Amino acid sequence: MRVVGSPVRLDRYVLALLFATLVWGLTFPVLKVATASLTGIEVSALRFLIAAVCMAPFALRVPAHTWRAGCILGALVLITYVAQAFGLEFISSNRSAFLTSLNVLMVPLLGIALGARPSWLVVIAAVLACSGIGLMSYDGGSHLLADSATVLGALGYAIYVILLSARAKAHVPSQLATAQMFWMALMGCLWMVWSSGIEGIRTLPSRVDGEIFVGLLTSVSWLLPACFFFKPSHSATFQPRRLR
Repeated sequence: MRVVGSPVRLDRYVLALLFATLVWGLTFPVLKVATASLTGIEVSALRFLIAAVCMAPFALRVPAHTWRAGCILGALVLITYVAQAFGLEFISSNRSAFLTSLNVLMVPLLGIALGARPSWLVVIAAVLACSGIGLMSYDGGSHLLADSATVLGALGYAIYVILLSARAKAHVPSQLATAQMFWMALMGCLWMVWSSGIEGIRTLPSRVDGEIFVGLLTSVSWLLPACFFFKPSHSATFQPRRLR
C-alpha cells in the first residue's frame, strides 16, 4: 500500500478519521429517539436541512464541477441515511450500529470485486473489527425488513467511501462537503414531501418536540459536518480500505 506523506502527517490523518468515526457513532442513540415520532425520511431530511443552513456560508464559492460531484455523492449518502433511519424505527440503536459497521468489511470486499488485492492483514482486521463491534453491541431483536434496510445502508456507505476516495483529490474539502449537504437537503425535502404528503407535512411541527429538535441540531450542527469535512480532506491520503 502506498501512503502519501510523512509519518507525522499520517498520524494526524488517522486521528482525524478516528474522530470522524467517533462523532458518527454518537448519532445512533439520537436518531433512535427521533424515530419514535418521525419517519426515516423525515429524520434525514430535517437533519440535512439543518446542516445545509449551518454550511450556507460556503455555498457561494462552490464551483460547478464540485456541485456535480456533490450531487452524486449526496444522493448515495441520502439513501444510506434514510435506510438507516428507517431501520431504527424497528430495531435498537445497538443493533443498528452493529449492522451499519459491516461496511468495514464491505469496503475491502468491494475492492476485491473491483480488482484490488488487499492483503490478508486488511481482511483479517476488517473481520476482527466487525466481530468486536458485534460482541459489544449485538443484542438480538431481529426484524427482517429493518435489518435488510440497515445492511443496504451499510453497503451504500461502503460504496460512498470508495467513490469519495476516488474523487476527493479533485475538490476543496469544505466545498465538496457543502455541495453534498445542500444536495441531500434538497433531495431529502422533496422525498419527504412526496412520502409524507400534505397531512404529514402539516403535522410535522407538532411531532418535532424540544428533545427531538435539540437531538437533530446536535447530531448535525457539528457531528455530520465534522465527518464530511474530515473525510474529504483526508480520504485522498489512504486507500479506501483504510477509511472504515
